[in-house]
Amino acid sequence: MGAFFGTISKSECGADLFYGTDYNSHLGTRRAGLATYDEKRGFLRGIHSLENNYFRNCFEDELDKFTGKSGIGIISDTDAQPMLVNSHLGRFALVTVARINNAEALAKKLLDEGMYLTEFSSGKINVTELVSLLIVKGKDFVEGIENVYREVKGSCSMLILTEDGIIAARDTWGRTPIAIGQRDGAMAVSSESTAFANLGFKTCGFVGPGEILRLKADGIEQLRKPNPRKQVCSFLWIYYGFPTSCYDGRNVEESRFACGKAMAKADTASGGVDADCVCGIPDSGIGMAVGYAAGSNVPYMRTIAKYTPTWSRSFMPSSQTTRNLVAKMKLIDNEDMLRGKSILFCDDSIVRGTQLRDNTRQLHENGAKEVHMRIACPPLVFGCPFLNFSASKTEYELITRRIIKDFEGEDCQDVSKYTDSKTPEYSRMTGEIARQLCLDSLKFNTIEDLVESIGIPREELCLHCFDGSSAFTLEEENK
Repeated sequence: MGAFFGTISKSECGADLFYGTDYNSHLGTRRAGLATYDEKRGFLRGIHSLENNYFRNCFEDELDKFTGKSGIGIISDTDAQPMLVNSHLGRFALVTVARINNAEALAKKLLDEGMYLTEFSSGKINVTELVSLLIVKGKDFVEGIENVYREVKGSCSMLILTEDGIIAARDTWGRTPIAIGQRDGAMAVSSESTAFANLGFKTCGFVGPGEILRLKADGIEQLRKPNPRKQVCSFLWIYYGFPTSCYDGRNVEESRFACGKAMAKADTASGGVDADCVCGIPDSGIGMAVGYAAGSNVPYMRTIAKYTPTWSRSFMPSSQTTRNLVAKMKLIDNEDMLRGKSILFCDDSIVRGTQLRDNTRQLHENGAKEVHMRIACPPLVFGCPFLNFSASKTEYELITRRIIKDFEGEDCQDVSKYTDSKTPEYSRMTGEIARQLCLDSLKFNTIEDLVESIGIPREELCLHCFDGSSAFTLEEENK
């Protein structure tokens, strides 16, 4: 997905920038970058690969070079950034969290207009560079950012480090939140509000959808008002988000706990499951499992633990086989607590199902009598066109779509029967998922319970991957 952090202060900002960016590390796996502005030395930049290392290890030894009172940092799942640009708008550094579905078409358009793009060895377009070219077409930064809003199909949030402060701009539908932090003599913005607490910042607000703000050490200037509608990605609460973060005022762990309680209530109403204990699949399933235990009076136990000293996060090996091995190696079953027990597990979602099937088989081999699974969100039936949620290249990588294809054939266009939890088609699909994954039972939270657990009105959430409900925004973007 990717994430960024920026800060501007009346004193040196290097330490704040380093730690603030590091607190966003769970949201990206490919590259990281920092840029600062020093009145005497100008713009200073560093970029490192994260595919075989950690952010902290990459930048700790060179932190002293990032002098200045303002800076931006990025944890990226895509391109090398920040970009450094010199234009009629002045010199600036740019970072983006973006998915640009029409990047090739935009690149061709810009090339036809006489602009140029840097060629990288990967042969891919650097979308942050693409965004920078759209920005410099404007007479000022606001007009330039509005060019991005108008031209990009997908989403794009950004931070721009200028000689006169930091500009923060949230994508037009607000799919990726930006939190604002404040302390005496300093301001900060971050994809994750959890970055603020240990640095002494207090969350004082969130950038609105399409809103553009300029941050200075002593305050904020609004350059563009927010759009009237937003659709925040619901997966921020389900999976992406760090437990102590808040998005648009709603805490991640609080929402996950509520998801678990809602599922326990639904289970109780339908007769329940005779489970000996509840366990969360680390990390994002833990909050839900604690909520389920509280709502069902079934004890919470750690029958699976995550080995954090060297497997605290999964890097992104090139092969799926290696990725599966990495995912397996960092989770360790507690055989003594599994043996002879009926265990109810909570997890965030099921995408392909491959890893879960292997985990379930191993749990049985390690002595579990029964394995029941409860999922925080509804079944994933649509790919995400707005964010880089997964590496899936086709919707048929989703276990739901493969099953629907088996039931209906490849020509099935209307899958709405499989997104409604009250239909027999939905029940048949979820039953087949349970069978293929060797589960004794499987239930997903309904959209209604998920929305209530998040605590934000349904019309302000993007739920496209569950029911295709953001189609109207796609139509507007394709005009």
